[in-house]
Amino acid sequence: MKKGFLILAMILLLVSFAGADAKVLIDFSLLAADTADANGNMTQNQRTVMDYSNIAGSTYTDDQKALMSTSMAIENWDVVLNSSAQTVESMSVSMAKEAQVSDSSSRNAGQVIMGVRTLFPAGPYNANVTIKPPFEIPAYEPMEEGGETVGAETRFENGYGVIKNVGVIKKIAVEVLGRNFPHALYVQISNENMDTKKIYMGNLQFDGWRTLEWVNPQYVSEVRNRELRLYPMYPQSTPFYKFDSFIVARDAAHVGGDFVGYFKDVKMIYDKALLDAVSDVDDEDLWGIIKDREDVRKNNEVRRFGNIQVLRFLEQQKQATEDDFSSLEGGETAAAETAAE
Repeated sequence: MKKGFLILAMILLLVSFAGADAKVLIDFSLLAADTADANGNMTQNQRTVMDYSNIAGSTYTDDQKALMSTSMAIENWDVVLNSSAQTVESMSVSMAKEAQVSDSSSRNAGQVIMGVRTLFPAGPYNANVTIKPPFEIPAYEPMEEGGETVGAETRFENGYGVIKNVGVIKKIAVEVLGRNFPHALYVQISNENMDTKKIYMGNLQFDGWRTLEWVNPQYVSEVRNRELRLYPMYPQSTPFYKFDSFIVARDAAHVGGDFVGYFKDVKMIYDKALLDAVSDVDDEDLWGIIKDREDVRKNNEVRRFGNIQVLRFLEQQKQATEDDFSSLEGGETAAAETAAE
């Protein structure tokens, strides 16, 4: 009996300490625009392009549906001030752009990073800006080539916003190029249960490159002190975390006005949730439970961001494209001036 308890304890320790791993959650150097539009301008990031024309319905032409796609290319990201800080001027200048690091830089020389600009209110009250991708990053989007799924890795893993098989997070780091603004930086991430964590990374009042780190104060390094539990090995879906957004918060005591910041990547050190064990029977191949669940979640994610993207597409189509009256013929302009008189 005592021997059996000893073996069980050893198994529990092994399961609870599946091993630590370090990965890049999102790397903005991978999100440079590399696909040209009809005018030859680089506007989309090929790997992260999502087509939402099937959400739009049947009232649109094929030419219109061909334009209904977006990607996580840096300049597609949203830079949104909180409602009380939104003015026409602040919204018009709030944007993300590709920033090229100098070849002579001591870090990340020659790489593309994300540059962000916004305009905080001058008044003495708190304000914040959220920097987020153009759509919620899909956790279950398959990697495809020629319409066929390739490999087990999903499309947004390995630096594109998703890390799978995450247990307890030990540390998170953000590489930032600061410009001496006294604002606070937060990282928001979400898990498979749609729970969002807002993590304070530190202050941006420095000039040059710095790696801001958050160390989980509840992380227990000693395995013997951990709470040990047994879970069914199947059909539990693999736990994951995905990037949600950055938040830059300006305190009322600090000077408002323009803010400029640059971000290279977000990294994570974590315990694995599950060991890569070899099973005598391939449960998933036999029952397909996880695939069915992931297909439902993927369709829900696509539908959520698709509806928003269709509305944005329609708004873009309604925008005025003229900057002056040069397109009007002289007779029409003269008639308009006469009518005004």
